[in-house]
Amino acid sequence: MAAEALAELGTVPWRQPTDERFLRRYARIWLCWTVAYTVPFAAAAIGLMLLEPLAFPVALASLAHAWIIPELYAFRGASVLRPKGPRNEHSEPVAQGLLGDLLDHESRERQRRTGLAMEHGGMGVWLVGEAGAVLLAPGGHRAHCFCVRTTDRELPPSDRVAHLLLALRTDEQGFATVANHAFCGAPWRVRRRLPEGMRPAIDAARAAALAA
Repeated sequence: MAAEALAELGTVPWRQPTDERFLRRYARIWLCWTVAYTVPFAAAAIGLMLLEPLAFPVALASLAHAWIIPELYAFRGASVLRPKGPRNEHSEPVAQGLLGDLLDHESRERQRRTGLAMEHGGMGVWLVGEAGAVLLAPGGHRAHCFCVRTTDRELPPSDRVAHLLLALRTDEQGFATVANHAFCGAPWRVRRRLPEGMRPAIDAARAAALAA
């Protein structure tokens, strides 16, 4: 537990603290679920083709299910970084300036281009958006997507990012515990589901996680 824990932890007393060990175990569980969803469809497709080649359309549909299910989960994971809520064009420039004060020069410029703030933490490299964050674990081979919102959804986009960024800096473990785990998988699955303008941010975060 951090010296300064998030007050929101009191709203989820049943949750086990999310630390590196928890994330590794969660990644293994998620992998097992993915295999359990996809392998039966792939095996059914192969079996149909072996038994009756004319069943090719049905086998193709089964393979499509094996591919689509993980993609749907990846889309849900990537959605935590997508822009959400009102844009507040009039107050956003001021909020952007305040958020910029929290970031170094490189991170500030990246956030202005992509809408995502990169933060190095004890668990890995984070990308913080308006309604969630993605954690790239050390080594860059696994992405954990967390859905979490500010209490005031009418804030300008940059204010929402700043609130989540400050919460993350205050208590990284608490932040990951309070947030809802939306997806765990390969970073490329998340990347291909992001808008093109956001992809440089996840590329930079993965490169930083690889170097960690």
